[in-house]
Amino acid sequence: MRTARKAASVLLLGLAAMLAAGLGARSARAEMPPRRIVSLTVCTDQLLLDLVDRDRIAALTYLAVDPTVSMRVEDARGLKGVHWFAEEVLALQPDLVIAQEYSATGAVDMLRRLGFRVVLVPLATDFEGMRRAIRIMAEAVGDKARGEAVIAAFDKRIAAARPDGPERPRALAYEVNSVALGDGSLVDAALEAAGFHNVARDAPLGPGGRLPLEEVVAHPPDLIVLANTPGEFRSIVGDNLRHPAFASVIASRPHVEVPMAQWLCATPNIAGAVEKLGAERRALLAARSASKAVPHE
Repeated sequence: MRTARKAASVLLLGLAAMLAAGLGARSARAEMPPRRIVSLTVCTDQLLLDLVDRDRIAALTYLAVDPTVSMRVEDARGLKGVHWFAEEVLALQPDLVIAQEYSATGAVDMLRRLGFRVVLVPLATDFEGMRRAIRIMAEAVGDKARGEAVIAAFDKRIAAARPDGPERPRALAYEVNSVALGDGSLVDAALEAAGFHNVARDAPLGPGGRLPLEEVVAHPPDLIVLANTPGEFRSIVGDNLRHPAFASVIASRPHVEVPMAQWLCATPNIAGAVEKLGAERRALLAARSASKAVPHE
């Protein structure tokens, strides 16, 4: 009996020592910038690539290398990809997990209960929200200066693309299933920054933000912005983009494709969309000026 008690005491002391050592190591790591960071959403994937070197990233989501939703495919290639399972993250023993609000909730709850450091980044739908998200992540990874540099570079590109006059042509971002992107979307922010008026702001949008094709045909904008090409979706959801009436509008009006990956997430990559749209605005206004300059008989 005495031998069994002694053995149990030794075992308890050993477990206590291991627990203390583990807590001490985690506490020590908490005082240093994290070196094993896991991102659990495709939007935080892309921001993380801007804010830390690759050797500090333990994993991104598997979507980081999907070009339909990510603008950083080449930068993410070769890094470990995970889904949203806590078990995958646990195996990596990260010292920081980053996710967006309302995403990967099951994994986030489990990881927090197990004592892992989890930072939730607000879901941004405009440029100011993006700046806030960058600052939250930059503080979490221990490099505020790098975060401010990323923001400054973005702001410089946006300032350079700022419209040079008050005229604001009418533009519409039109998607499959007749979805129009109105106020409160990143495309709306990009259109406004590039000097357009987004007609979806005051259009009669139906359930789910749908704008009837009839409305587009009856009141076509100066520029149509496509997130998807007509042939990209073979299902019924793409019928609005393949309709002959819409094809006639496209044939008679300027249009530009801004890939969904460029505006799906609030990252500095959306500066590219603003630059592209700004170029379209300049072309539109130049064409108008040229038309006015031609004498009419």
